[in-house]
Amino acid sequence: QYDVLIAGGGMVGGSLACALGGSGLRVGVIEPQAAGVTEQGPAPRVSAITLASQTVFENVGAWAGMCAQRATAMDGGSAENAGAVFLPSPVEAMRIWEDSSILNFDSADIGEPCLAWIIENSVIVAALAARMRQFANIEVLSPARVATAQFGDERVSVRLEDGRALQVKLLVGADGADSRIRRAAGIEWTRHDLGQSAIVAVVQTERPHAHTAWQHFLATGPLAFLPLADPQRVSIVWSADTARSVELMHLDAAAFNAELQVAFGDHLGSVQLASERAAIPLALGFARDYCAQRVALIGDAAHTVHPLAGQGVNLGILDAATLAEILLAAAARKRDPGAHTVLRRYERARKGADVGMQIVTG
Repeated sequence: QYDVLIAGGGMVGGSLACALGGSGLRVGVIEPQAAGVTEQGPAPRVSAITLASQTVFENVGAWAGMCAQRATAMDGGSAENAGAVFLPSPVEAMRIWEDSSILNFDSADIGEPCLAWIIENSVIVAALAARMRQFANIEVLSPARVATAQFGDERVSVRLEDGRALQVKLLVGADGADSRIRRAAGIEWTRHDLGQSAIVAVVQTERPHAHTAWQHFLATGPLAFLPLADPQRVSIVWSADTARSVELMHLDAAAFNAELQVAFGDHLGSVQLASERAAIPLALGFARDYCAQRVALIGDAAHTVHPLAGQGVNLGILDAATLAEILLAAAARKRDPGAHTVLRRYERARKGADVGMQIVTG
């Protein structure tokens, strides 16, 4: 039996679990993937972590793990290239342009050491997984997946795909845009296909990026260059209309490099792929409700936004931090964590901010 069961132990679910670590609540985390494994070599999936999210990671004791150096073998694991270090990379400046219009932002202008951090998703997940293992009140069930959930007045009866049966006071859906928990709870989901895909990859640049993020607004969608710890490597997010993204994904590496050079220009000299490419279909999604009977939704299970501003995961982390604060306050008053009056406080606190971001980026 659990007070809180979190379906999904990724960046958002892991943040919630760690925020509840060390409390009097018994917390379970259901994660389909084996936890705590970082990718070897340059990982194309990264997140732009805001200073607010950094503060959350610091408060739950996971930031130090994200900053720990990790040696990996690159370029297919060749021994001569072993020892490359992947760390959070600060974004100290941003350059945004469309045609002849240019916007420049600098962290010095706001009195901060950086505007954001670029971190590999796998590093964030691994650090949160390691932190979860340090708390006696958190149990991680992995690999595991929720098969069914029945919502009662006093508890939720959860059955896992391996047959295990669990009884929980509050079930939290942190299981992504295609959330099983949201469907089981009967919460309506509105989805708007944007007709675009985001192509992600790691790119080698001729000149150092100087911890600057670049974004070029093209007719078919924005292209972002995000600085990595290696001074001559960036992570790209190239959002393009579906037809254009299919065309780009079918190009060989040399042809793709040529198209990327034309789209980005000569700001960092020549550019060339340093990883595999992946294409991610883009859509806006929004749950009608963030909570229902003994269930709460956080992260992509509650909302998805365009990657334009890099705010999707940050919204989810703030969801997790807000829900944790409300649950801990309820526990201190001996209140039921699954009570609807408790969960409505979370919904009121987060829904407006999430809708606002969708309007701005959609």
